Amino acid sequence: MSCKSIFYEAQLCKVLEESNLANAVGSSETSKGGRIRIAIYAIGGNALSNPKGGDIKAQSLALAKVLSDIVDLLESGYRVVVTHGNGPQVGDLLMLEERATRNDSKDISASTFVRKRIGLDSWVAATQGMIGHELALNLESVLHRRARPERTAVVLTRVEVNPSDPAFDFPTKPIGPILSDKAVMSEDWDIAATANGARRVVASPKPISILDSELIHTLVREGAVVFCGGGGGIPVIRKESHWVGIPAVIDKDRLSALLAIELNADLFVISTAIDSLRINFGQPNEEVLTQLTCQQAEAGVSSGEFPAGSMGPKVEAMAWAKISLPECKVLMCQPGDAMKAVRGITGTTLQN
Repeated sequence: MSCKSIFYEAQLCKVLEESNLANAVGSSETSKGGRIRIAIYAIGGNALSNPKGGDIKAQSLALAKVLSDIVDLLESGYRVVVTHGNGPQVGDLLMLEERATRNDSKDISASTFVRKRIGLDSWVAATQGMIGHELALNLESVLHRRARPERTAVVLTRVEVNPSDPAFDFPTKPIGPILSDKAVMSEDWDIAATANGARRVVASPKPISILDSELIHTLVREGAVVFCGGGGGIPVIRKESHWVGIPAVIDKDRLSALLAIELNADLFVISTAIDSLRINFGQPNEEVLTQLTCQQAEAGVSSGEFPAGSMGPKVEAMAWAKISLPECKVLMCQPGDAMKAVRGITGTTLQN
């Protein structure tokens, strides 16, 4: 789907009606001891826009399932904070910028879009607003359909990183679509081969702290569904007495784990394309993992069982959150399966 129009509201509403997701019934579980229970729900950028392209109806259905998960969690007594990826979207904007800033550009629509190069951190901020806006609008519609009182808030989220992080010397984070046209590639881009083809890669430093976590917590306490941490957050560094942006893309799942830790979350859900983690993936002896210990998770990442280019960062993030918050329920599942995964019916749950 084009970055200019990530979702088509009419298509989404139609899919919601066809799938009957808008009328799903949630659990009656309530908060324990009067303390609010916080759920962090992380969705991937590829669930919003597939880097290889994709069927609009299928993507709208995936979004409908995500929104249904969020409302199911609300109906189960959780306050929900939603994070999302932005790899395809920010990459599309960077390619548009590259076309626009070339001296030989004949693309009038592109050349009027931008006159000079904009920092990657600013493009991350732009996608946070763009995607957060669309997600919030669509969730408001579902909340109305399901007679929920909550309203939404979108927070541009700044995240401190270390300027000396080794990731700046070894860019590995894929962004944007599959690259087949060398004419749209900039000479200063880092390009890497992925399972689906060549993609641009950028630095992905580890997040240190979230500048806006207290604001997010305040909104959650007031009952808002908060969309934040888009694309892993806007990377910033401290320079003398002030903050400045730095070109990078933080891993969304690692940022989501940090957010869970800083908000002392009770539930951390990573929603992804597969229903459960697997070992020996694609082999005759493939095995579905319904449960995984933190030790097994870390060993699987180290051995390459969970590769760096796929499940590795998600498993790492889950283990980090579980080790830091032993009482937090940490799990991975497909969109639409959140409450079933909470009850242990599907998905993969991380154990201490």
